[in-house]
Amino acid sequence: MFEFINNDDERGQVGIGTLIVFIAMVLVAAIAAGVLINTAGFLQSQAEATGQESTDLVSERIEVTTEVGIVDNAAAGNLSEIRVGVTGAPGADQIDLSETTIQAVGPNGQANLVFNGTNSTGAALTSASEIQEGTFAVQENGNFVSSDNAVLNEDSQYTIVLNPKTIPFGTSTDAFGESDTSSLEIVSPASATTAIELNSPDLYKEDGEAVRL
Repeated sequence: MFEFINNDDERGQVGIGTLIVFIAMVLVAAIAAGVLINTAGFLQSQAEATGQESTDLVSERIEVTTEVGIVDNAAAGNLSEIRVGVTGAPGADQIDLSETTIQAVGPNGQANLVFNGTNSTGAALTSASEIQEGTFAVQENGNFVSSDNAVLNEDSQYTIVLNPKTIPFGTSTDAFGESDTSSLEIVSPASATTAIELNSPDLYKEDGEAVRL
């Protein structure tokens, strides 16, 4: 019923064969374990990165507090500047407004606006009319700021200033004004997007007044 190996040479060969098979199984198991550990580590890192990106899209967001236009000429029905008050969302870290972009659609097409704190000559801005096409500026307490100072957090408030005489809002001869509408998507450096609509009143009353958009 049982076969016994009495030859010592044959007994040694069987033992070596079993040992080789055992070692091979251990090596395969070790390689498989290494692959699983590496895969798990990669998936964990990827999940953490994805989770951080998702968190940033929620927390690193710019909140809009006010949307105001300043009337240039009430009789002509146009604005001299567009002001958008902004602050950081609750829990947000510092948000660099100089690295923020604005995707704007208006009566004269669409444009991607980037920060610029200087006029066409390279000097610091003194009025919204100096803001160049394709750009926006930032004010703090009524003063234009440079890129180094345009850093937003949840405790600070800044004003994004737009020139209504540049595309897509208007032109040098036909500024954004009465009954005009525009949509803005403010995209933070973390790619968090805040969308707003600007809706100008149908009638302005006097020069220099502030109208809600």
